[in-house]
Amino acid sequence: MYLAFHVKKTRSDISPWARFADRVLTEAISASAATSSKKGEPSRIAELLEDLRGNPQPDLDAARKDLQSGIQDTPFMILAENAGLSAEELETLALCVAVEADVRRQRLVGWLHDDPAATRISLDLLGRLLGKQHPGAITVGAGSGLARAALLDVDSTGPWGARSIRIEPAVMWALAGEARPDPELPNPTRFEIAAESTDAQYPLVFVTGPDRARRRRAAGTRLAADHVLVVPPETSETAWRAAVREATLRGAGICIEATDDLPAVARHWIEHAAHIPWAVTSEHEIAITALPDRAWREFHASGDQADDGEWSSAFGAHIDRLGHRLSPEQLERAAEIATRSDRDLHGAVRRLSSGPIDRLARRVRPRRGWDDLVLDDDRRRHLEELVARYRNSETVYDRWGFPSVPSSGLIALFSGDPGTGKTLSAEVVAGELGLDLFVVDLATVVSKYIGETEKNLEEVFDAAAIGNQVLFFDEADSLFGRRTEVSDARDRYANLEVSYLLQRLEIFGGLVVLATNLVSNIDPAFMRRIDVAIDYALPESDERRRLWEISFPAGAPLSDDVDLDELAVRYKIAGGSIRKASLYAAFLAAEGNVPISAELISIALEREYKKLGRLRPGN
Repeated sequence: MYLAFHVKKTRSDISPWARFADRVLTEAISASAATSSKKGEPSRIAELLEDLRGNPQPDLDAARKDLQSGIQDTPFMILAENAGLSAEELETLALCVAVEADVRRQRLVGWLHDDPAATRISLDLLGRLLGKQHPGAITVGAGSGLARAALLDVDSTGPWGARSIRIEPAVMWALAGEARPDPELPNPTRFEIAAESTDAQYPLVFVTGPDRARRRRAAGTRLAADHVLVVPPETSETAWRAAVREATLRGAGICIEATDDLPAVARHWIEHAAHIPWAVTSEHEIAITALPDRAWREFHASGDQADDGEWSSAFGAHIDRLGHRLSPEQLERAAEIATRSDRDLHGAVRRLSSGPIDRLARRVRPRRGWDDLVLDDDRRRHLEELVARYRNSETVYDRWGFPSVPSSGLIALFSGDPGTGKTLSAEVVAGELGLDLFVVDLATVVSKYIGETEKNLEEVFDAAAIGNQVLFFDEADSLFGRRTEVSDARDRYANLEVSYLLQRLEIFGGLVVLATNLVSNIDPAFMRRIDVAIDYALPESDERRRLWEISFPAGAPLSDDVDLDELAVRYKIAGGSIRKASLYAAFLAAEGNVPISAELISIALEREYKKLGRLRPGN
């Protein structure tokens, strides 16, 4: 319960602790004035004292009872409950806060100190004000509830009795009704509402797992708190004091998103601030030597992809996932981006995967579809099965429980002569799945420096894993080639690259398409991991007819002397060559400001056959 939300802007709300402090100060001033060797009480002190006496005040015992039996939802009682304060600690807090809040009381404290500049209560004065039956300075010592909750600070220099007690400004702001978080909190700090759960809850839990968002949610369901402050593994004492104080003010738990270790300052606060429910989340288990000296419970959060409930929470029940298979953390980040981009899921996922991958791979946003792809029925069916297999993997693996060993990803091999449709097929598949296609640029990925190739590939796989985009390796035999006998260091490192690729492909959860003209050069270990293999052959006559037809757009000025049937029968070339020839003929026609004629197409085919190292039929 956050006490700032319960502050009422009335005098009666603050009267229990204000009346208690005024009674204490009145008695102390009166006793001091009666025994003082001073020649008289300063007129201003007399006025301040008279002002305090003007407020209805019970005697000290009655004021104590009034303070302890105050209305339960007042800020002080909420704070006392959140911090686990004793009755004596609450009295100390009431007195110090009352002095901190009112200049009149500060002047009275200065008079009691015989030093007008000493306006905060000292350790010595605290004991004198609250009497022999009160533990005095012990209530602000290191083991007190006030210190464990970081609500106040005691000067660390000067004579012990003269050290002053300072209420932290964040406490004063919260008691005044300010709900904004403390600026000294670790950066970044998130405030989350813990998910409702029927699971048993604990004061200290450790949660491990591969997904950050799911770890955090699992911690929230197991933590004995309705609200949670999520903080990084900060090493600053000031930041940790702010976090503990904020959690106390809000009646919240603290979730530390640790990395490989738990800082010593975090362990200290976990051990000492036992009034706060704590959670520590990390990808891997933290070493026993870094754990706090407290009993804890340990849980594991799964690394499965985001489920239907998580998608509904992020984007609503009727969201079209557009083929994206996101982890809960990726989904959370995509939802944050989408709120600033008109709820555009695809754009949000694209933004997540941008960065280094754009240097190492060419992103293709698919624009061509099935109508642009000319294949025989058998190969087209294989492609459709590839799409269906990827699209339904969540149903088969996650809902039906089939084992996804080692991952739920797919590896496809497209082999065949250049221009037979391998790259276009990859684009069509990606488009059908609603995903981007990343065409890996081997010239920038492969490096002569040891370890650089693996590093670049890791960046590619990590970026493509966001949303499980489609990775396309053209000329894959150059990267996935056969391992050789080791005769020198170059062979050894080349084999290491292939071994790394084998391992990385196995754990990639998306779709990888390998294209090659030389399938015999692919390492057999890769071949055993291929899920779908399609061999692309040169098109038959009817397929070439269709290729010629779609290579000329509807707006192209095609001459009447162009016979597409004749072109299909005479020229036995791949679809890529047909598209290049038609485009070259179009440029020739544009330059001459004439229609695309059979003669111009013949000239273009001549050029194309020369590039292929073949004679054009009819020459």
